[in-house]
Amino acid sequence: MSVLVLVLAVSAACCLGFGFVLQQNAAQRAPLGDFLSPRLLLDLMKVPRWLGGIGLMVAGMGLGAVALGQGEISLVEPLLATNLLFALALSRHQTKQPLGRQGWSGLLLLAGGVTAFIVAGQPRGGTAVANPLRHWLIIGVTVGLALLLTAYAKRSRLSSGPLLLALAAGLLYGVQDALTRISGQRFGAGGLGELLTGWQPYAVVALGVTGLVLVQSAFETAPLRMSLPALTAAQPLAGILCGVGFLGDRLHTDTGALAWEAAGLAAIVAGIVLLGLHPAMPRGTTQSERVPDFQPQ
Repeated sequence: MSVLVLVLAVSAACCLGFGFVLQQNAAQRAPLGDFLSPRLLLDLMKVPRWLGGIGLMVAGMGLGAVALGQGEISLVEPLLATNLLFALALSRHQTKQPLGRQGWSGLLLLAGGVTAFIVAGQPRGGTAVANPLRHWLIIGVTVGLALLLTAYAKRSRLSSGPLLLALAAGLLYGVQDALTRISGQRFGAGGLGELLTGWQPYAVVALGVTGLVLVQSAFETAPLRMSLPALTAAQPLAGILCGVGFLGDRLHTDTGALAWEAAGLAAIVAGIVLLGLHPAMPRGTTQSERVPDFQPQ
């Protein structure tokens, strides 16, 4: 594993984790009438804290894109999942909550799961699948599932809606990471002209904006502990599916390696859930505390 890829991916995770906390701090006070509307982004642009969170998120996505250009998506995605560690660190600073048994257990499960998956699978590059049908099938199923989750979330709204929106956004971000890697390869092969003649960079922007609306709507309507774990768990799973499915990433597939890879992914998800449900995570703003007229803070 390249040290450069490790540093880039962990730095990206740090920026993303800090950025998510700042975004949720602001989004939780936005008007509920903006739910699943692009107007939500326009309102949040008036809030300096949200802009700071978006700046960190953009920096994280940029570092992640460079990491994806240098390493396999099946390697980078599990490392990006450690953003929850940094989100918890900032949340602990805000709430003064100790880690406790739950926090340490989640930390060990997440770190151990990432290590187990990478060591057992030893992700390495290969030849991308040339069959476009396979590309569109995997992308279509993943994006279609995200749309179904969003449609159901719109109906359930304040009950399971935030969780479903976060899952949908994570799936979209996983596909976005895969298309970001393809865009980087096109740019490296033929420069800006080659990049702009493909559909992938435009899909990256569309997925990014759509995912942002979903994430902010989830942050707006529920505590961070309800939305961030789902987002953090869904993104690497979707990214790894795309990496192995059509980008040509290869993992060890002998029985022992597969068992450790599965155990590693399970530990990652379990660690994400434990950390996401930690009391240090921001609890959100209740309906009675939310002001009718959104005031930038």
